[in-house]
Amino acid sequence: MQTKCEECMNYAYDEDYECWSCGRYLDEDEMYRFMTGTFKDCPYYRPGDDYTIVKKQN
Repeated sequence: MQTKCEECMNYAYDEDYECWSCGRYLDEDEMYRFMTGTFKDCPYYRPGDDYTIVKKQN
């Protein structure tokens, strides 16, 4: 089951750390909720599907 983060345009693969992460700068509390999977009602959430994400990369 996908989480909302996995559907977000800010969720991207970080090649330096070799993992998926949020592209927004999160404060300490937000990062804790992101890492524990309890980040509900994210103010940075931007819905995107594969087509909109690819358009963003061009």
